[in-house]
Amino acid sequence: MIKQNLRELLEEKVTLDIEGIDRLYLNAYQPMLQTGGGVSHFFRNHRGAVVASTTLMAPMSKEFVASIHRFIKKNTLEKVRFFKGQRKDEETKRRLKDFHQTEGVLYVGVAQEKFNAFRVMKKHNPETGASFPWLYRSTVMCNQYYFYLVDDDFGPLFIKFSSYFPYTARINLNGHEYAKRQLEKEGIAYEALDNGVLSCENPERLQQILNDLNETKIERMVRKWFARLPHPFTPEDRAAGFRYQISILQSEFARTQVFDRPLSGRQLFEEVIRENIDLGRPEKVSLIFDRRIIKRTPGRFATRVITHGVIPTLHVSYKTSGIKQYFKEERALRTETTINNSRDFAIGRLLKNLPALREIGFNANRRLLEVEMISQDCQLGNATFERVNQPQVVDGQRASALRFGDARIMALFQALNLFMLLPQGFRNANLRGHVAQLLGLSPDVYSPGRMTYDLRRLRLHGIIAREDGTHRYHVTHDGMRICLFMSKVYQRVIRPGCSQLMDGCPKAPGRVITAAMNQLDKAIDQLVTEAKIAA
Repeated sequence: MIKQNLRELLEEKVTLDIEGIDRLYLNAYQPMLQTGGGVSHFFRNHRGAVVASTTLMAPMSKEFVASIHRFIKKNTLEKVRFFKGQRKDEETKRRLKDFHQTEGVLYVGVAQEKFNAFRVMKKHNPETGASFPWLYRSTVMCNQYYFYLVDDDFGPLFIKFSSYFPYTARINLNGHEYAKRQLEKEGIAYEALDNGVLSCENPERLQQILNDLNETKIERMVRKWFARLPHPFTPEDRAAGFRYQISILQSEFARTQVFDRPLSGRQLFEEVIRENIDLGRPEKVSLIFDRRIIKRTPGRFATRVITHGVIPTLHVSYKTSGIKQYFKEERALRTETTINNSRDFAIGRLLKNLPALREIGFNANRRLLEVEMISQDCQLGNATFERVNQPQVVDGQRASALRFGDARIMALFQALNLFMLLPQGFRNANLRGHVAQLLGLSPDVYSPGRMTYDLRRLRLHGIIAREDGTHRYHVTHDGMRICLFMSKVYQRVIRPGCSQLMDGCPKAPGRVITAAMNQLDKAIDQLVTEAKIAA
């Protein structure tokens, strides 16, 4: 039995509540070498070749691979060949136990993986018929060299280089590992959680450390290791502007809330999953991430509850991004937004856009938790209920009552439930289609004018608020509670209850109330008969 709801548990039983960057997967690439024209410029104008060809790339690749082997030999490192399906993290964890330096290269791994490289094909001039070489991109299998590192500031991470031109690199780091390193440097005691922190003697400083992890520190660390590791481009190449640029391939933003006792937290999380199983519906996914979803939008839009052993995990996805929520190591509620493509949110991929992605990720986590708390604890006071059901006059403007049970009002409340997670508000047209559908009307019948009238009523009753200088609205905190409460009572109590009251209704979800009412009718009839009172 659940003794407390989510709000009570998070307010009373959480011993540590922190949010920060979790994993970052970065891409290091040469921006001038991403097209055939750029490659041609590199070999012809920069290196002085007569014709740009893949034959010029082979010597570069051989020299780069040779420099990697020289680096391994010089530093007495072990080269590990990875096989398909092998878990690289497990191999790294095993070696970390015996690594006692504050900074250095742990080992070098090699794996055959797909890579988007350049190839040359022969084309012909349509006017002269003369042939000429043409560079194009194609997928090939090539060796990828993983440098597993331990950084003094960032802890364990890896940098992966492709052995084929243009030698794109990948960087994988973890914000929680960065935080642990900083706590150790400052002598602040903490207890580690797998990919997180379980307890800390100075939580405020821990949160500040996570807040201070920014794109400048990350780029400085990456450049430091680029200078130490084998590099595919010569100093002359780099001086001419052929330097790596860093972009974001994947970013994870996590909020970790540690409970004092594991049992109640896990029980409650399972209750939260049952209560929010419809978060993956397309209309709700579009609102969590503030993006429109149409029939051509790629991705699987569904709430997935995945169980690893006995641990359930709630997944809500949008295109290539999503939110995951689970109970971590029986102690902490982890809410985690993963952005796999920043362009899903009209944000560029360069590392300088990390602050904008942080705002999206952390706000998505907060909105999800807020809606879950309200959905579990949305009771209303009598005064609030009466205010909604009575006409209102605000600043001389009169608004008619939002009467409970009215079909149009209930459709408005139900539709607004879909818009609670919207970070940038919604417009008349966004809400109108949902309300019309719930009323069984076409959008032409439920016109923009009728929607405008209803938006005005909702605004004057304090359920929504208009954003300054725009025609966009957002659901207020009180509006969230009112919409959820009214919708739940109507959908879960009034409608099924009335169905059960009607004896013989085929759509009644249960027969308990029907049977009880029949017994009551018989008891009253018997009482009247025994009293000898004429009907």
